[in-house]
Amino acid sequence: MSKVTQDAVLAALRHIEDPDLRQDIVSLGFIKDLKIDGGRVAFSIELTTPACPVKDMMKNAATNAVSEIPGVEAVDIKMTAQVRGHQGAGGAAAAGAPSFADGRIAGIKHIVPVASGKGGVGKSTVAVNLAVALAAQGARVGLMDADIYGPSVPALMGITQPPQVLNGHIVPVLQHGVKVISMGFFIDEKQAVVWRGPMLAKALDEFLGNVGWGELDYLIVDLPPGTGDVQLSLCQKLALTGAVVVSTPQDVALKVAQKAITLFEMLKTPVLGLVENMSYYACPHCGERDDIFGNGGTKRAAAEMGLPFLGELPLASAIRERGDRGRPSALDAESPHGKAFRSVAEQLAAQISIRTMKGELGGEIKLSF
Repeated sequence: MSKVTQDAVLAALRHIEDPDLRQDIVSLGFIKDLKIDGGRVAFSIELTTPACPVKDMMKNAATNAVSEIPGVEAVDIKMTAQVRGHQGAGGAAAAGAPSFADGRIAGIKHIVPVASGKGGVGKSTVAVNLAVALAAQGARVGLMDADIYGPSVPALMGITQPPQVLNGHIVPVLQHGVKVISMGFFIDEKQAVVWRGPMLAKALDEFLGNVGWGELDYLIVDLPPGTGDVQLSLCQKLALTGAVVVSTPQDVALKVAQKAITLFEMLKTPVLGLVENMSYYACPHCGERDDIFGNGGTKRAAAEMGLPFLGELPLASAIRERGDRGRPSALDAESPHGKAFRSVAEQLAAQISIRTMKGELGGEIKLSF
């Protein structure tokens, strides 16, 4: 029987390439804890996000590659993940209130705002489901409802109890595996919020600097619609990993979404991708698809602007019903709607990993838009 060596195993694994990072998994440092015991080979593949869209494909490819080595009798692969921080962000959370004087919050690796050019496109529903989907796949996730004028996140998440205060700092509410903070916790739901810029900035400072977020892989921020004070303050105060822009398929919505994209470009904030919400309607009775608002407009716009397209989400009464009950669709991994949200979350996580690794490796990675 041939003796199985570490060099032979690594050589076999070098033929497996991460489809987004465009490098082999050995060169990327994904192979950990390689052990060989006679004909038994065991190792871990440490990905850059637990929400990797190709993790099953990668595990199968690695199993097949190593199994073909003469002398190998069994292959045991453990899939793990370690989210890498955005350009040095994400160190251990310091005691006391976090500081963002340098544009970073200790303990938070990636801050990702979800934006739209206009209201009514389902931005908050998308933000909530992205956060829930990432958490469901093993990431440490926070969700900040910065939509000061229309804070809907508590209702969409099914949260009825306010956050607690510990040692002078707000403790976010943990729901569906996500740490949540919202202005909706601190105002009467029937109260109109009439605030000027300085008051908005102060509220944002409280959410960023006086909330005990702890260690997070991703902080998803639900922005107000449009291009106002909150968007400006967030981009100016923080080193954001990048933004997600939500639109519906019709031309008028895309034209307004372009304004949000232009704002982020002006403020040197990368746009991680576009999401087409209410992309189509699938009849729950006959299954027939109806493109009520047209279809594919957001994907075409993304291609024209050289931006990633993260995916399309359906218009469905089930999504609204689950949101009304505080049970986001992403919790149901087997439903068509849950799968759609999880797919978008996976594509978002992939784009974050691509940009992070690109920075670490000096720009050598080709982005696969």
